[in-house]
Amino acid sequence: MKLGLTSVTFRELGFQEIIQIVRECRLDGIEWGGDVHVPSGDILCARKVYQATIDAGLEVLSYGSYYRLGGEEPFEPVLDSALALRAGVIRVWAGGKGSSKYTAEELKQVIEDARRVADMAKPHDITVAFEYHRNTLTDTSESALALLHAIARDNVRTYWQPNPELSHERNLEELEAVRPHLEYVHVFHWTRLGRRLPLKAGAGEWRAYLEAARPKAAILEFVKGDSVGQCVKDAETLRSLCE
Repeated sequence: MKLGLTSVTFRELGFQEIIQIVRECRLDGIEWGGDVHVPSGDILCARKVYQATIDAGLEVLSYGSYYRLGGEEPFEPVLDSALALRAGVIRVWAGGKGSSKYTAEELKQVIEDARRVADMAKPHDITVAFEYHRNTLTDTSESALALLHAIARDNVRTYWQPNPELSHERNLEELEAVRPHLEYVHVFHWTRLGRRLPLKAGAGEWRAYLEAARPKAAILEFVKGDSVGQCVKDAETLRSLCE
């Protein structure tokens, strides 16, 4: 299992600073965000960030795009940036509202768009993976699985992350349901009301999640106080959970 950091954890920092933090944390690689650090369509930036990442002895784990399936944004700039970044995974968002709010026609548009972007990514050996998130079509395991089965593309998979509003037991059930389609896991520890806590406070829960998930990569995201020092501590906890 690879261990990494998603760059949007520190949106206010430059990409070289992100690289230095990841090295200090002794992680394997980075999920580069498509909003700040590697903007969609900025090919020169993507090439520069890729080279800096590799020169630092790190891996590009994925391109964390903000492409929303079924929307009006073109996918071509996203794919071009991922190729320049040499990312094997593009994270996308499964629509822009909760699964219960979709009409049949809207759902059809998302499915068709997902097939289109998957077919565009396939010749480049790129996996398209959903952000597993509230207010999208992956807000429950049932909806996520229905979407994956409807799309029916072998290069479409999903991330997973716990929903702070659910119990540990229910989150574990959700994780086990989507595990056959799992690519990466986003790692953080929040209270039910969204207050960020040190990962160590949730070590027991996360040990169970990681044992159940066995993802290709576990990627730290959003640390208490947006603190670099806390990120280093959370990385130490994550490594200990994977021993």
